[in-house]
Amino acid sequence: MKRELDACQWAERSISKKYRKEIWNPFIAAVKRYELVREGDKIAVCISGGKDSMLLAKLMQMLQKYTEVPFELVFLTMDPGYNELNRQKIEENAALLRIPLTVFETDIFDVANKTEKNPCYLCARMRRGHLYSQAQKLGCNKIALGHHFSDVIETTVLSMFYGAQLQGMLPKLHSTNYPGMALIRPLYCVHEDDILAWQRYNHLEFIQCACRFTEAAGEDAHLSKRKEIKELIRQLKRQNPDIEKSIFASLHSVCLDTFPGYKHEGEEHSFLERFERQEKDAELI
Repeated sequence: MKRELDACQWAERSISKKYRKEIWNPFIAAVKRYELVREGDKIAVCISGGKDSMLLAKLMQMLQKYTEVPFELVFLTMDPGYNELNRQKIEENAALLRIPLTVFETDIFDVANKTEKNPCYLCARMRRGHLYSQAQKLGCNKIALGHHFSDVIETTVLSMFYGAQLQGMLPKLHSTNYPGMALIRPLYCVHEDDILAWQRYNHLEFIQCACRFTEAAGEDAHLSKRKEIKELIRQLKRQNPDIEKSIFASLHSVCLDTFPGYKHEGEEHSFLERFERQEKDAELI
């Protein structure tokens, strides 16, 4: 008699079988290409309760099970002030997917909601700081966040259209405020549409933003602009289905020689510096 799988086993099986090409393979490709996981790492997988972080947790759990590279995991959930229903939903989903949560409390929502100037930006910065701090206390050397391929594309276009700069999103980076700590993004090559398809296939329901500010005051301007960029990319894909691949590839082959200005390690540079050096070199010939 064929053994029936429970919800967690179905979710894991769907990753390794049905969505192997769309989720598991791109996840492994990012881990290898960007050297995100190394022997001896202790990684805090940061779980907000949304679809991205929950899938990330399950992927990292499966990676630890199947890889020959030994590393440790902590599944870290920060409660910034969730209401009772959202907190309960996170814990229920974690239990369903057999993800052992380590939860700690903060008052971030209360602090961020008291500021009138860009509370979402303040909330994001405070969240990141608390996660780094708690992960470090637990002996971790890395935190893993659930940013995916679509986030990378949207951030690039968003920064160009509304930030007046060409700015990408790195797959990993060192923390400037927490020495010895790094941030990794293992979903870097996984498309959001595929994450949504996996969620629907397994009949899973995850929390959304859960922020009391957006619930009370409406959508934040930054989130509104991001939705606008999502729709723009969706429209462009109708004409060019490979538009996202082209944007992603361009981030890996930036030609600085063609840019009139750029910033490196916080210092601004102009093409005139190179132009003047070329003139001097020509004079010496």
